Amino acid sequence: MVMENSNEPCDFVLFGALGDLSRRKLLPSLYQLEKAELLHPQTSIVGVARQAMSVSEFQQEVKKNIQKFGEAGFCEDTWARLSARLDYVCVDMKDTASYKQFDEHVNPDRTMVCYLATPPSIYGDICRGLHSSNIIDSSVRVVLEKPIGHDLESSNVINDQVAEYFSESQIYRIDHYLGKETVLNLVALRFANSIFATNWDHNCIDHVQISVAESVGIEGRWGYFDDAGQMRDMVQNHLLQILSLVAMEPPTTLDADSIRDEKLKVLKALRPIDSSNINTTTVRGQYTAGFVKGAEVPGYLEEDDANQKSQTETFVAIKANIDNWRWAGVPFYLRTGKRMPKKVSEVVIYFKRQPHNLFGDSFQSLPPNKLVIRLQPDEGVEITVMNKVPGLTSSGSMDLQKSKLNLSFSEAFSADRIPDAYEKLLLEVMLGNQALFVRRDEVEQAWNWVDSILAAWKSSNEPPEPYQAGTWGPVESIGLLARENRSWYESKIVKKK
Repeated sequence: MVMENSNEPCDFVLFGALGDLSRRKLLPSLYQLEKAELLHPQTSIVGVARQAMSVSEFQQEVKKNIQKFGEAGFCEDTWARLSARLDYVCVDMKDTASYKQFDEHVNPDRTMVCYLATPPSIYGDICRGLHSSNIIDSSVRVVLEKPIGHDLESSNVINDQVAEYFSESQIYRIDHYLGKETVLNLVALRFANSIFATNWDHNCIDHVQISVAESVGIEGRWGYFDDAGQMRDMVQNHLLQILSLVAMEPPTTLDADSIRDEKLKVLKALRPIDSSNINTTTVRGQYTAGFVKGAEVPGYLEEDDANQKSQTETFVAIKANIDNWRWAGVPFYLRTGKRMPKKVSEVVIYFKRQPHNLFGDSFQSLPPNKLVIRLQPDEGVEITVMNKVPGLTSSGSMDLQKSKLNLSFSEAFSADRIPDAYEKLLLEVMLGNQALFVRRDEVEQAWNWVDSILAAWKSSNEPPEPYQAGTWGPVESIGLLARENRSWYESKIVKKK
């Protein structure tokens, strides 16, 4: 993939520089941008955390994490350039007086990018502290990590705190799924190819499936996850963002607000799910003990520090409807869960069957064409079509078989390294492009839809359905599609070679 060089120098200030997100994703991504020579020569990287340490100690900590969590093949020349950019500030993020230290570590003549890799509960404290040090002006950009709030009300509180010091044009709400190559390719696939652009509606599409499956459990994050659940952790952001890109109308241009305007229209058109239809449109589950990839794993209620009475969902399946002209009558099935057989994210577009079958001798019922967009692990696009079996037959009939046209990014672009989503998004922040970031009204509309589902679950007082770890979720999720003679695409997932 071709990416532009950062066209202006900046002070990239990373709050929570010693946290898990920074160690695993952000610092290795900055290293890759340095390796690709995409950082402006005068850009600096300032780590911010509560621990007292020298700059050299911070440099060694960064190097250790890049070697541990980054890709194989550590480059000393790249590290020499990156380490020269690194600086460190010890700040008590809740103490406004502590922010005066930034006077010696940032350049007022450079754009300042503040990445808040911290709990959202202190976003307001950080913004207040930056304001107190008189370094906020119209050029400063702030990046907010999800989840922004626990519901619509708490989301508004956090967004209001940030908006007190930053305008919407300065705020970059990050969802790393929007930086994935195949998610970005959705726009090109839909609007650069007439074969899809003219067949992307209820006249040609039967239904859409969006699945984000995880093989891991809660990974020691019981306190956070049990408060959030799979609905807040995955559906409210990742799945709804993918859905809005799949379903949106063509934007007038590729600028940030044109794209986000169309995504917002999709979220507003989502049919409400409440107590009147919750039982026919949703399934929630909680994993029990089982086996994943041959290893025995505990159930959710058996994890460390577990609350034995927890009714938090680790699996969600939803039948969503978009009430507009393009998608009338086309269901969107969303599914996400933990402790599933494998880690995979994909969008599957099922086209309608042929109205008349000329090939009854070969196929009594012609299967539908499918477009599979693989987000991970083997990024790519696959189309299932019907094809004649080569050869001669004495009966004169034409034998058909299903064939796959497969575009694997790793194979088609083997000479190019496919960047991590965070690399793309970090570069876009430095370039000042908001197109791949979430606007406040999108967050609010997504919460509005999700809150209604959560409220309906709570009022029903029904516990989540159990499913064994290593399976594809509760059997009730199969029924969600089977009622309309459909099934999940899980059995045909392409394995990464």
